[in-house]
Amino acid sequence: MQFRFNNHTLDTELRELRRGREQVAVEPQVFDVLVHLIEHRDRVVTKDDLIASVWGGRIVSDSTLTSRINAARKAIGDSGDEQKLIRTVARKGLRFVGTVHIAADAADPAHAVVREEGREPRSALPLPDRPAIAVLPFTNMTGDPGQEYFSDGISEDIITALSKLRWFFVIARNSSFVYKDKPVHMKQVAEELGVNYVVEGSVRRGGDRVRITAQLNDAATGSHLWAERYDRELADVFAVQDEITEAIVAAIEPQLYAAENFRARRKPPDSMDAWDLVMRALSHYWRVTRQDNVVAQALLEKAVAIDPNYGQALGVLATSQTFGGHMGWADMGAMAPIAERAAQTAIRADGEDPWAHFALGSVYLFKRRFDDSLAEFETALRLNPNFSLAQGYHGLALAYCGRWEEGSLAAARALRLSPRDPFSAVYSGIAAYAQYVGRNYDAAMRLARDGIRLRGDFVGAHRVLTAAAGSAGQGEVAKVALQELRRAQPNISLAWIAREMPIKEEAEREHYLEGFRRAGLA
Repeated sequence: MQFRFNNHTLDTELRELRRGREQVAVEPQVFDVLVHLIEHRDRVVTKDDLIASVWGGRIVSDSTLTSRINAARKAIGDSGDEQKLIRTVARKGLRFVGTVHIAADAADPAHAVVREEGREPRSALPLPDRPAIAVLPFTNMTGDPGQEYFSDGISEDIITALSKLRWFFVIARNSSFVYKDKPVHMKQVAEELGVNYVVEGSVRRGGDRVRITAQLNDAATGSHLWAERYDRELADVFAVQDEITEAIVAAIEPQLYAAENFRARRKPPDSMDAWDLVMRALSHYWRVTRQDNVVAQALLEKAVAIDPNYGQALGVLATSQTFGGHMGWADMGAMAPIAERAAQTAIRADGEDPWAHFALGSVYLFKRRFDDSLAEFETALRLNPNFSLAQGYHGLALAYCGRWEEGSLAAARALRLSPRDPFSAVYSGIAAYAQYVGRNYDAAMRLARDGIRLRGDFVGAHRVLTAAAGSAGQGEVAKVALQELRRAQPNISLAWIAREMPIKEEAEREHYLEGFRRAGLA
């Protein structure tokens, strides 16, 4: 991909920076800093974000980080005084503020797509055959940025409760949260997410009281179908969420509401403090970085210490542990028994919590208990049919079992449930691997590149691209892909793949390893 800005071109495929036609010499870490800032230009990037992405979470001194940032500014004609492209946000981090034009697949003129920042054409997604709804992140009216997690937690719990209703198509949290703190038109949200209805609201927390406002909008007409305000004691927050959810259901499908006599089946935690910690943890977990995953686990362990029977806390804790192993951030062999204990405890505490079954399915997958893994993922999806993570990993388990066509469909469902998701890169990587199993190497490479464009630090897509290019006999592509894979996962080796990748059939494991051998991996 090529990023064009201020007479500069940053080419992530060739790892080159050019000023006009002149190539600019850039150290690898400085190049990676620039890529990360530009790819995440829609938000402020913290120092921890940069350390996790560029240095793999290793300890880095402030002077080293400052020198790389200064070098990045110098390379693109900026400076710490001017800050016309890379702006320092006091006590927060850095943000790339230049206007960016993007050329995707620039090496292939027949498929080149150039778009201006903020003007990317998006075709409207088709509406599903069920009422489709998106819950936008509720606005934090407290005036304290430190309370963002609380308003986010209210929104997320409402999404979870609505997701349990089979007659709704509920957009996953990560896609609806893309619109956080952004002025958007209701019609734009509806078209980009493919929904009929949009919920929005606000939260104001003060002392022991909370005020929550919520309204349900018909996206087609822009009209309000329902609105309400709730002033409650903080301890009643769970009851308020249930009231909001029931009111939304009643407004959209009153006949179904009457027929089903809906009651949200959610076991609230015994402690508001524990819930508070879980919401903080989720705000880190969804950022999908190594450092944030570590922070999330620490917060979840505190929540479990307060409330040992908090099913969601245990389920998300086990999920974060297995995900760290999948990403190569932790030793899966050491992590699996810890995650399994947490998931089993979560199920005993609350057998209706989909996170717990999802976590146990992930553990079973990497322990090569394939039938048990599929059963747990299917239970998670029965409890929450709109759980995009479970859809994606169900697809991965199917592909590991050689059922690549079913796996491809499941990955596609995950992408449709959450079309604007930080985990979309993972789902694209899963879809790519399914196509690799099906010997469709061109499709595998295309999907893998989609994942890498979304998140260059997601190792799964790099692995598939390397193996697919090797199996397709594309030597130069395979060589470059292997270099990028080693950068994203320094510990990669044939032995690691054979040991850590839970591929059911020996022939399929050998097929995957052969692709890496042809790419030059030892």
